[in-house]
Amino acid sequence: MAGNSFGTLYKVTTFGESHGEALGGIIDGCPPGIQLDFEAIEVDMARRKPGQSAIVTQRKEPDSVQFLSGIFEGKTTGTPIGFIIPNTNQKSDDYSHIKDNYRPSHADYVYDQKYGLRDYRGGGRSSARETASRVVAGAIAKQMLPEIKINAYVSSVGPIHLDTPYQELDFSKIESNPVRCPDEKSAAIMEEYIRDIRKQGDTVGGVVTCVIQNVPVGLGEPVFDKLHAELGKAMLSINAVKGFEYGSGFSGSEMKGSEHNDLYNPDGTTKTNLSGGIQGGISNGMDIYFRVAFKPVATIMQTQDSLDNKGNITPMTGKGRHDPCVVPRAVPIVEAMAAIVLADFYLINKTY
Repeated sequence: MAGNSFGTLYKVTTFGESHGEALGGIIDGCPPGIQLDFEAIEVDMARRKPGQSAIVTQRKEPDSVQFLSGIFEGKTTGTPIGFIIPNTNQKSDDYSHIKDNYRPSHADYVYDQKYGLRDYRGGGRSSARETASRVVAGAIAKQMLPEIKINAYVSSVGPIHLDTPYQELDFSKIESNPVRCPDEKSAAIMEEYIRDIRKQGDTVGGVVTCVIQNVPVGLGEPVFDKLHAELGKAMLSINAVKGFEYGSGFSGSEMKGSEHNDLYNPDGTTKTNLSGGIQGGISNGMDIYFRVAFKPVATIMQTQDSLDNKGNITPMTGKGRHDPCVVPRAVPIVEAMAAIVLADFYLINKTY
């Protein structure tokens, strides 16, 4: 299997399966001498881990990180950082009923067709549990760039949207509710909606908005390694992501140039920021903001027609522990991937 590594100079490789012994990763290219805040790493892991509230999967995993290399006396050494995250609460029997069946809109079928076999226990490598390793790498990347602030939050769940501009939101409220929406009223409505969806045995999608502040001018490499292109790739590599837009996004296609152009101030900042902090693929010092759309989880607790490995259409009902909506737990994953991209471009920029 190819495609298990991400990044150029700050390079992250992940390994492991949902129901294997452990997940893990290797971070290559992290500079030496960074004093790591291990508590901050654990906080990000706790934000992503299962079982954290009543509206997410009830799989109970501590997601404790064991560092194996690349750190001495609390500081990075500049050598590869190896780590593992043990799996402690697998229930593989929950998946025995799909051993020979492919769940609709899941990776089951394509994995079997591509590799000739698949790990049906929780989806194996296709499981979103793989993203735990990304959160570790992202938490360390954040500590490489302490001046840059990355805040992601849930801005929609199904038909419920938070349309308040991010400039008017209090990011300190993101962690005040299980949905991770910084608007209390919207969060309460979203939470109730997710609970109702779960009672129906169904799932629902949503959108995570991310805002990156204090980004220096100059990150990004035209032509093919534009900053927004790499952010898009990073976000679209996350399980269940179906869409990415930054700045004005698709709404910009409806505007005239006279409306869309960000006019300059004498210091090089701009009066507006429809460019989303990136011009010509390079950061311009303004806030970078983008939206990431997540589809509903494929495994639902309702009976649907599925395909078995002999070509028969058969009814199947989902079992086990699954998220009715992934976006609350996706917030730290979006932040982590953004941090990895910025750390990589930060190191590339230092080569000039």
